[in-house]
Amino acid sequence: MMIPQQRVYLLCEYGFLSVLCFFSQFYRRCFRIATKDLQLNEEIRDREVRVVSADGEQLGIMSAANALRLAEEKQLDLVKIAPQAKPPVCKIMDYGKYRFELQKREKESRKNQHVIDIKEVQLSLNIDTHDLETKVNNARRFLTKGNKVKVSIRFRGREMAHPERGVEIMEKFASYLTDVSVVEKPAKMESRTMLMFLAARPTK
Repeated sequence: MMIPQQRVYLLCEYGFLSVLCFFSQFYRRCFRIATKDLQLNEEIRDREVRVVSADGEQLGIMSAANALRLAEEKQLDLVKIAPQAKPPVCKIMDYGKYRFELQKREKESRKNQHVIDIKEVQLSLNIDTHDLETKVNNARRFLTKGNKVKVSIRFRGREMAHPERGVEIMEKFASYLTDVSVVEKPAKMESRTMLMFLAARPTK
């Protein structure tokens, strides 16, 4: 014998995406409102749809034609937001306003988003003090902007016999930047190149 289930459909906001949450007595599923290829108004031709008002009120199951008539009475759009539900769920909304708000939020999100780049600083086994200081200053500038730094030393000819010299230079380089960075990957040989990665020190 099947136990009857109480089903409630709610509309909620999660981040920048509208989410349709289906709650059951025993389980929960969430459907994202599609942002591409949405069916609107006369495009919706399902025999039955579950309708949610602009305020999130449940209006029940009805034909697509009746749902469209309700939307038109309020001078709003009928939007199929969960085509995978059975029956599909449609919401009465101002679709133009919804798209405008969504695009505005996405634009603000991209504007506040910081892309982390990896900048390379090349050293050598015979680097002098002045050049090392210049390289340190360059790396410091990259790190303070939130970027990562790849430090490399290319070994040539007989230099391959002295990897310990490369490690010494790498450690010295990193020591000058401990106030703004952490060693993400310590010095390691890859073919004829020694690499070390520094990341910006997390702010407290």
